Amino acid sequence: MSRGSTAGGTSPREEALLPEPGGFDAHTHMDILGLPVDGVLSAARALGIRRAVNVGCDLPSSRWSVAAAAEYEDVYAAVAIHPNETSKVDDRRDEVLAELAALVASPKVVAVGETGLDYYRDWSPRPTQRDWFRAHIELARSAGKAVMIHDREAHEDVLSVLAEYAPWPPYSVIFHCFSGDAAMAARCAEAGYLMSFAGNVTFKNADSLREAALVAPAELMLAETDAPYLTPVPHRGKPNSPAMTAYTIRYLAELKKLDITDFCTQLQATGSQVFGW
Repeated sequence: MSRGSTAGGTSPREEALLPEPGGFDAHTHMDILGLPVDGVLSAARALGIRRAVNVGCDLPSSRWSVAAAAEYEDVYAAVAIHPNETSKVDDRRDEVLAELAALVASPKVVAVGETGLDYYRDWSPRPTQRDWFRAHIELARSAGKAVMIHDREAHEDVLSVLAEYAPWPPYSVIFHCFSGDAAMAARCAEAGYLMSFAGNVTFKNADSLREAALVAPAELMLAETDAPYLTPVPHRGKPNSPAMTAYTIRYLAELKKLDITDFCTQLQATGSQVFGW
């Protein structure tokens, strides 16, 4: 596991943006970021980000996430095969699912994901994606872990598959990098699904995302980076990292006219419910 004392995107001396109890990054990819983990976590703590959930997209990144969670107190893991990767492993389905099941049993694995459907890139056949989505859901439910969903231009099919497994326990479905509009947010809220907002909610052209965030109840919201992607304003164009979740959290609180301390407290309570820390 890569170690060091610095990380891109922020300085450990930068003033914390979040008051106590601070926040956390609900979805990140530090393995893709490629920076020393010590430095990334130090920079995050400096801005008030206390924990990060590192998310797998295939077996190597899932293994990395589990290893990072075992090594670093502030890191937790999610493991899965990303929908775009499912066709690459479909011929080894039983073997891959068996390894995922073993990884899910690791103490600091808090979710199965990211799984779901991607009809934007469509790199894997849609029936294959749906089969793997169901397999991930069954794995999560048998392990008592949350499902962390990648949903890109596939809202109706994602909701349809989730409905097959209803009713869901509270705090067990997370729409990572929420991409729906206000109507989709209302449907997710009615079902009790969590909506995790990334830095793109701060982008100038993201009016529909902001409308969704206004509809989403604060108790069903999370914030994330999806680093190294989607760096929030005012750092858009620079590398993203877990520290940047602080900017998204402040933005969401201001958008919803919530006291920042109250919003951080709510986020921490929701994180404890869904991730069990």
